[in-house]
Amino acid sequence: MKQMKNIKNWILSHLPSKRRLIQLYAALLFNANLKGFGNGRIFKGPIKNICTPGLNCYSCPGATGACPLGALQNALAASDKRAPFYVLGILMLYGLFLGRWICGFLCPFGLIQDLLHKIKTPKLKKGRLTKILSCFKYVVLVLFVVVLPLLYVFRNFPLPGFCKYICPAGTLEGAFGLLANEVNSGYFSMLGPIFTWKFMLLVSFIVGTIFIYRLFCRFLCPLGAIYGLFNKIAFFGIKLEKSKCIDCGLCLSKCKMDIRHVGDAECISCGECIEVCPTNAIRWKGGKAYLAPNEIEEVSEEEAVQIAQEHNEKIKKRNKIVQIIVGASMAVLLAGVLIYCNFIDQEPTVTPPVQESDESTTDGGEDQPNPIIVGNRPGNLCPTKDVTLLDGEDTVFNIESQRGRVMIVNFWFTTCSGCVKEMPGFARIAEEYTDEVTVLALHADMPWEDPVQFIADSDWDEYNILFGMDAGNEYFSILGGADAYPHTVIVDENGIVVYSETRDITYEELKEIVDSILTK
Repeated sequence: MKQMKNIKNWILSHLPSKRRLIQLYAALLFNANLKGFGNGRIFKGPIKNICTPGLNCYSCPGATGACPLGALQNALAASDKRAPFYVLGILMLYGLFLGRWICGFLCPFGLIQDLLHKIKTPKLKKGRLTKILSCFKYVVLVLFVVVLPLLYVFRNFPLPGFCKYICPAGTLEGAFGLLANEVNSGYFSMLGPIFTWKFMLLVSFIVGTIFIYRLFCRFLCPLGAIYGLFNKIAFFGIKLEKSKCIDCGLCLSKCKMDIRHVGDAECISCGECIEVCPTNAIRWKGGKAYLAPNEIEEVSEEEAVQIAQEHNEKIKKRNKIVQIIVGASMAVLLAGVLIYCNFIDQEPTVTPPVQESDESTTDGGEDQPNPIIVGNRPGNLCPTKDVTLLDGEDTVFNIESQRGRVMIVNFWFTTCSGCVKEMPGFARIAEEYTDEVTVLALHADMPWEDPVQFIADSDWDEYNILFGMDAGNEYFSILGGADAYPHTVIVDENGIVVYSETRDITYEELKEIVDSILTK
């Protein structure tokens, strides 16, 4: 009996707290595209345009929303074309309403840090040094999120500095989330020095977080720096009633963050300080109602106690009703997002038409045509689509007009290092096989990039290559079949796909494929 009681007590003591349950709920809600982990594809439904409040990588296979930091950097990089009012408005709305409560309850990467820190090891306690280091996230915010993207407004391509060089969530959720699926094995050829740097940085964060509570959140996270600016005026969070405070310091010693006082810019509103306050001076903002003095000042002490008790009972009943309504709404929201992402919002598919070939087979004495499927896989008839060339005259081009020649279609964009590296190889093929091969390089439709200027600055306009724009990335969605660049498709003289892969390809590989087509 005693053993059963001990087991029961152990289970009760290890049940997740309300805060942990909310963190798990938020992580699942913001990564509800569960099928993405199976098929290795990024969710691209309409709700992906909504920014999630916490740090959650856009490229994570499960992500249902956009990362606010990534959206902010891209918006700043495109600020010469449009003002980033939407992203700034969203961040202000989140900050004014929730402040850094988002860090404590709604950030998936914050949850990861909390779980890592639970590993039993000696822990580094906060002190003067950690308080100084906590200011460094504002440097990261200014330099990598604001200054670098704005500087590159006047260049040929954007530079999302934080996402590209630092963000551990992008490496863990985005890169590893995609690379873990075998369908994305072609992505490994795209990895370079930047990925190596970010991988080493991620390992450092993971190891460091085991010993230092929320290492990234405290010292480097620019999203926390933004929300911290709103902490004092946020609608929700932690509040200190100074009239009740006796300056015992228990709240500061209990808190693992580098706060100087309750509710300041470093406070993530985890609520742990509420439990240790001996005078109940710390409470949730808007979380408790008090009797007005004039309600009890003209009654006896016994009547005042009775009125207070009745009032508290009403508050308890009201809170229960609110909890039920909020809980039911959260369950409905999560169920709706899960159903929508995994069953309703299916990625558009191209129904491949069937064309009859000139060859025939005999089955039962009757000649029947061999069907040729239109698609993006080797052996399929290459689908065609009008594209606009970047020749200054907006010439409309269709690879159907190149029937009888080998056609190489390459999808690229200016900030893709693999794309840029392989382009001279395409130029050599186009020059050596002028009479047999046509090379079409289609730039991704990214409004903040200027491929025309980039081509001119790189002297690529001297190449014997047709440069075009893939409006809406529609042709890539038909021919690419993946979510990464560069992607190359090679089509023979009869319009049949003989090669289709997502990776950078060398001149030698191109030449071997082209020679095998021309000599067959």
